[in-house]
Amino acid sequence: MSDGTIVAEKAAATGAADEPTPANGTPGAPPGNSGDAARAGHPTDDRTGRETESIIASALSQTSPEPAPPPGAAASSSRAGRNLPAALAVGLGLGVSLILILLFVPKVFIAVAGTAVGVATWEVAKRLREADVLVPRIPLIAGGQAVFWLGWPYGASGVAGAFAATALVCMVWRLFDHGLRTAPRNFLRDTAITIFTLAWIPLLASFATLLLLESDGNLRVLTFMILVVCSDVGGYVAGVLFGKHPMVPSISPKKSWEGFCGSLVFSVIGGLLTVTLLLDANSMIGVVLGVGLVLVATVGDLIESQIKRELGIKDMGTLLPGHGGIMDRLDSMLPSAFVSWLVLSTLL
Repeated sequence: MSDGTIVAEKAAATGAADEPTPANGTPGAPPGNSGDAARAGHPTDDRTGRETESIIASALSQTSPEPAPPPGAAASSSRAGRNLPAALAVGLGLGVSLILILLFVPKVFIAVAGTAVGVATWEVAKRLREADVLVPRIPLIAGGQAVFWLGWPYGASGVAGAFAATALVCMVWRLFDHGLRTAPRNFLRDTAITIFTLAWIPLLASFATLLLLESDGNLRVLTFMILVVCSDVGGYVAGVLFGKHPMVPSISPKKSWEGFCGSLVFSVIGGLLTVTLLLDANSMIGVVLGVGLVLVATVGDLIESQIKRELGIKDMGTLLPGHGGIMDRLDSMLPSAFVSWLVLSTLL
């Protein structure tokens, strides 16, 4: 071998060592594909190259940082997982509207509440059918309206009669909804859940109608609604600021004992003020009502949370921004309407 040949080989080796490392991490590998390397006299295993690229891509995807949330996203949602500005705007709008209706045209409240009951029943029935629970929607919604509305002309007897009739119609409807020659599947489960829904929404809501029919019924309804709002606000504020001890983590992880105490304080104060100023009654009735409403409002919220947990959903609907569906706003109102009617009818 000549001296010129030896010098040329050394220069080529030195140049290859000085080349920068390419992106694929293989030192000395020239840019280009495997075909270029093969034509340059360096055979390359295509299969090995593809596997190497796949491993590198997988590692890069695993170590890539998560994309940052858009600016303002954290500010627009609360620790409760809601869009707080939207929730406040919707809540304020609904509250002011209901106050004006109760003060100036109280009978219109029955129509507004009846519409809300119908929508809430439809939301729950839709979610149940998505979970393959075949509740008979037509008789459930129509009969639920009868349960709610018949309290106006006929009082408690109208509510009870409509409830019994609707329950019977729903049983028969579910029994034959696949025809006379096909036995229904899950009849007992579906009819039981149907009657539960009928009692949960229209029956409990009908006590708001019965409350409204009293001599100062519009103020009684306004009182119970103010106390439910006090309970919600007190629970939210105390829960966000001080909440450290979960109340029922298996059902509602974000509900804390500190929040419950906040609900109790706000609701009792609200009860003292509203019963004294609006109803001109003994302030101790306000204490009893405030404590009772906190208990049932909390239980009502937990009941809906457990139902949504079993159905695998976050909200019953999407009609109210920041709140979910109509049913997501009525969960604490429904049992509170019954307890308010019971306490105020008994003690006033």
